[in-house]
Amino acid sequence: MYIHFIAIGGSAMHNLALALHLKGDTIIGSDDEIFEPSKSRLQKAGLLPEHFGWFPEKITSNLDAVILGMHAKSDNPELLKAQELGLKIYSYPEYLYEHSKNKTRVVIGGSHGKTTITAMILHVLNYHKIPADYMVGAQLDGFETMVHLTDENDFMVLEGDEYLSSPIDRRPKFHLYKPNIALLSGIAWDHINVFPTFENYLEQFKIFIDSIVKGGSINYNTEDPEVVNVVEASENTIRKIGYQTPENFIENGITYLETPEGPMPIEVFGKHNLNNLAGAKWICQHLGVDEDDFYEAIATFKGASKRLEKITETENFVAYKDFAHSPSKVAATTQAVKNQYTDRRLVACLELHTYSSLNPEFLKEYQGALNAADVAVVFYSPHAVEIKKLEPITKEQIAIAFQREDLNIFTDSLAFKDFLFQQDFKNSTLLLMSSGNYGGLNFEEVANLIKD
Repeated sequence: MYIHFIAIGGSAMHNLALALHLKGDTIIGSDDEIFEPSKSRLQKAGLLPEHFGWFPEKITSNLDAVILGMHAKSDNPELLKAQELGLKIYSYPEYLYEHSKNKTRVVIGGSHGKTTITAMILHVLNYHKIPADYMVGAQLDGFETMVHLTDENDFMVLEGDEYLSSPIDRRPKFHLYKPNIALLSGIAWDHINVFPTFENYLEQFKIFIDSIVKGGSINYNTEDPEVVNVVEASENTIRKIGYQTPENFIENGITYLETPEGPMPIEVFGKHNLNNLAGAKWICQHLGVDEDDFYEAIATFKGASKRLEKITETENFVAYKDFAHSPSKVAATTQAVKNQYTDRRLVACLELHTYSSLNPEFLKEYQGALNAADVAVVFYSPHAVEIKKLEPITKEQIAIAFQREDLNIFTDSLAFKDFLFQQDFKNSTLLLMSSGNYGGLNFEEVANLIKD
């Protein structure tokens, strides 16, 4: 196949380009800007465009396909040329479905937990040398790319994102995969810029459940009432299998999972992660991994990148960074870290960075989200608000939304960093939650300064 990528530099897009290159396809692409690590990874594979920008002359009739990324606009000159020539144009999820339409497709959906559950499944399959194609939304230990495609593997494991497919296809990505086996982890309103009401957002999950192949199955989190409602109301002729958080306990900062063979220490912690583990176990069993083999493999799982990822640890201090940004995930992650280290002071920092989190109307959803922290900090950049063309928000609005009188609020990255490094972290835990970097915070510097 000879394939051109429009907006090849995106996190998902460059991984798909690398996967197809490794598979033996001929790949070319364009983008108006490419950042690290995409830039270096594309360059190493010989796929980095020679010049940045859009070049309609790259679009010729001998291309087998064009793959269109979300970063491009609907009036992109390369897209217009491809349409003019009548070339086959795929969105990212459309191409993944096209690749896997003759395979058993496993799709992990949910507002939160889907990356971790997908990562757990892939870790177990990799541990037991069970081959599978996959797409996951984070870089995983032991995996070269976030996408892996072959002609011969029977299974395709897909993280099912509810965000839009492409500039010319406004359907959520997970509507396109038509799973044989599905999982739904949780539903909590997100992506307010695309789904302006909770009811509209909820409808996307109903469509997802109805898209499961007839005779297929869905595993679903019975501890989430919204999930239970949409799954059990579906009239799709599929098997519905519930799961819940397994029995566990914490001793000396280590979480133990209760198994038929007795307590087993695991690397991950928190009620939400244990709930994710229960879902992953079911999916692995569908794929032929028995319970004992699942436990053996999952004991060595340390988490996906930026999902409660440990930055540093000393005798009386530990620091984590996490991708949490939605209100429910912030609350769950903060509570999980506090439960894991009950005798330590918890400093929890949240950066409001996404479109939803910086929306004044959505802010009230964060009420109580940082209550488990001993020291609670919120950082946001007025410049980020401006770039996203949102209505300005004030410190007062944030204070009212979080309903916490001692909340520390920063809009200046240097002031935030000074506050952080003036803290006495003896017998403490630091939790940094963001899909950004607090205006340029170096996480390695955090680790080194705390150690000093």
